[in-house]
Amino acid sequence: MNGRATNVGNVVSLLGAFVATAMVMGLLAAGLLIPAVGATGAAATSGVKMFDDLPGEFTASPLSQQSRIVDAKGRVLATPQEENRIIVNLKDVAPIMQKAQIAIEDSRFYEHGGVDPRGILRAAVSNAQGGGTQGASTLTQQYVKLTLQENALRNNDKEAADAAVAVSASRKIQEIKYAVTLEKEMTKDQILQGYLNLAYYGDLAYGIEAASQHYFSTSAKKLNLTQAALLAGLVQNPSKTDPVHNPTKAQARRNVVLDRMYDLGIITAKQLKSAKAVPVRKMLKVKNPLSNCAASSEQYFCNYVMAYLKTMPELGKSVPERIKNVTQGGLTIQTTLNPDIQNTAKRQLTQRVPIGNSEGIGAAVSIVEPGTGRVLAMAQNTTYTTGKGSEKKGLTQVNWNVDRQYGGENGFQFGSTAKMYAIVTALQKGIPINGSIPSKFATTKQPAVYTPKEQGRCGDLKNWEVRNDEAIGGHPIPFKTATAKSVNTAFASLVLHLGVPNVQKTMTTMGLHTGSGAPITCGPASVTLGASTTTPLTLASSYATLAANGKYCAPNPILSITTNNKKQVKLRPAACKQVIDADIAKGATNLLTNVIKSGTGRAASLGSRPAAGKTGTTDNHYQSWFVGYTPQLATAVWVGTPYKQFRMKNVRLAGTYYGEVFGGTISAPIWHAIMQGASEGMPIRSFDDPSDKLLNGDRISIPYVSGMSVSQAKAVLQDAGFSAQVAGQTYSNLSPGVVVYTDPSGTAMRGETISLYTSTGYVPTAQQAPRQRVASNYQARQSSQPTPSKTKKPKGHK
Repeated sequence: MNGRATNVGNVVSLLGAFVATAMVMGLLAAGLLIPAVGATGAAATSGVKMFDDLPGEFTASPLSQQSRIVDAKGRVLATPQEENRIIVNLKDVAPIMQKAQIAIEDSRFYEHGGVDPRGILRAAVSNAQGGGTQGASTLTQQYVKLTLQENALRNNDKEAADAAVAVSASRKIQEIKYAVTLEKEMTKDQILQGYLNLAYYGDLAYGIEAASQHYFSTSAKKLNLTQAALLAGLVQNPSKTDPVHNPTKAQARRNVVLDRMYDLGIITAKQLKSAKAVPVRKMLKVKNPLSNCAASSEQYFCNYVMAYLKTMPELGKSVPERIKNVTQGGLTIQTTLNPDIQNTAKRQLTQRVPIGNSEGIGAAVSIVEPGTGRVLAMAQNTTYTTGKGSEKKGLTQVNWNVDRQYGGENGFQFGSTAKMYAIVTALQKGIPINGSIPSKFATTKQPAVYTPKEQGRCGDLKNWEVRNDEAIGGHPIPFKTATAKSVNTAFASLVLHLGVPNVQKTMTTMGLHTGSGAPITCGPASVTLGASTTTPLTLASSYATLAANGKYCAPNPILSITTNNKKQVKLRPAACKQVIDADIAKGATNLLTNVIKSGTGRAASLGSRPAAGKTGTTDNHYQSWFVGYTPQLATAVWVGTPYKQFRMKNVRLAGTYYGEVFGGTISAPIWHAIMQGASEGMPIRSFDDPSDKLLNGDRISIPYVSGMSVSQAKAVLQDAGFSAQVAGQTYSNLSPGVVVYTDPSGTAMRGETISLYTSTGYVPTAQQAPRQRVASNYQARQSSQPTPSKTKKPKGHK
């Protein structure tokens, strides 16, 4: 289709010949102008031939219309659009609106064949008399003109768009030819429907449905007489008569339409008087479209969805094509956002960490569904803002929950929530739930030191200092106790025993990455104590792997996409994969339930509803976390310092004083409140039990190592499938430093850490128990502790 007339010679002669021929020959049959056969006169014959030679093929491209992003219950979140247009069928337009539009634009619409000879004659006479170029276009001709313009604009052809509305006789003749052709191919109702969907009604409202919703907050199907007359009058000059900005002119134009309807017998005198009596200002109930995410009630989630849609090949081969389909295609995009859970999350989060609080503390929460990856809720304690320089406490356009790719940043250090990955790796390596793991002694002030040699691959060239939040360690600790109490040195020793790269691999396998999308840094502090960064959504999705018995599902905010003709777009299956053995996942859950039952996460307890999770607090208490799950929901809560890092100590939030902020003191209670509300109405489900093998491991014999040096004993025990650690001394006549006995002895679970007790080299004369331990764990550690040289503090702990 070409938007410009072609092969038009003497336009004035052609117009005169066309009109003369049409009139003289009476070539009007069934409302259609028919080429004159046998017409007399050279001018007439020439004019008809030139008219017949004009292009007649007319094709309307699909109209650009707004799409809708809705939540899981169908509530509209946003209407991304290039133009605010909603296409409707003619049956969904009030009959009075149809009559009003026809009355003012083309009262003989149902009588002519696309061109009204009376109008053409009037225009020809006026033009011949020097009255300027007149139109007298029929509604069909107007539809042709608007369609040509729309098609040109869609093709970025400005020249053709200008030509489509140019005031010229040549354009009018081409328009007539198209109109004649169109009436042969479309019914009157189809043309009227197209016109009503295409016409511009002012104030960025395209089409009758968008206009009805914008000006009156109602649908085109429910328009009354007064509303219909107002809208019908806008089409002639929408910029000057739009009722929002020009109510007086809009009212005058509305009354012109009402008068015309009365003259045509469409309405009575009483209806005319009553309709005119209504002031335009009182008619309006303006509702602006949610044309972008800034206008949405869920701006952060909306921006996340828009960014996610750009990654979907189902919407096009390239990002520009996908954006075009979303903003022009009239799609209905149903998201996974559960409005009830979202409201609960937002309310509970901001009640405890208020928006714009004077402490400058931020908070965010993400909730996903295990086994599907559906993002059910996403909230933070800020107000969405746009514009350069507008960011300050409580105001941001950054979504703290998501990766940089989706409108977030690099995330935050995630502290001891990282220990979950060491737990999974340890279980995979055969360390049982009821087993023990090595540890070094440390307090809040006195760190344990791990040398570069101990750190192994991915280690640092400096000593690594690790502190505990209580005086503990120096001997093997039960795995359950180390997990529940989040003993830093136990997990530092465990990770180094397992190998830092192996635990990092588990992180990647379970979907953990930084906010930039890169893998977690392969270093002892990052892998053990969360010194790297990640986001709440990433952590929630990763922990959901355990709730789904080892199946990881990438986070997904899309439930379905429907085209404007109600057809479902076929979406790729959820990106889910079994990444760890189901029994391993059950074992990790078994350990993490103790965090809530008796450990650092007791404030997260959901009572009779089983739950598992892990606290996290970073070095210097800059960030705090609680990440946990039930079989139905996985939730990550972060509370920290997004603007300027400072130690969260002696702070007051929403009337509650915190002497020192830990994951267990603030993030866990928020998690509890959110999950309590989000789980309401859900059945109480228990976690699956791990196998006996995972609970107790393979019980095997412990080699006899008494009399051996420590290095020999460790080698023998390692060959037998155990780890070993010097736990203290005992009085003995054996040579000083050699192993006297082990704890346990006899048998133990494969992979367990065996305590070694070494000889003092003597037995006091008064000593009756030669195997009595003579040195406390702390003293034993002090006597054998290497002198710290260059040390490195961890960037994260419990």
